Amino acid sequence: MTAPQPQPSARKLLGIAIIVAIIVLWAAFVASLAPFVGKLPVLVQAAYYLVVGVGWVFPLKPLVRWIQTGTFRTRP
Repeated sequence: MTAPQPQPSARKLLGIAIIVAIIVLWAAFVASLAPFVGKLPVLVQAAYYLVVGVGWVFPLKPLVRWIQTGTFRTRP
């Protein structure tokens, strides 16, 4: 017989909800700038979308750390 699986903590559920909210808000922000970015040269557009396509990941590092450990800071 296998041991029962532990229930996920409320912190994990809240963290996942915050991650989804960040992604949705970031996508709305990027889409709202599309009319302006669309007027730029293609290479500038490519660089812009490359930066904003990766940029949403950086604020998530402390959030994921909090989900896993309960603190935003790394331990010395």
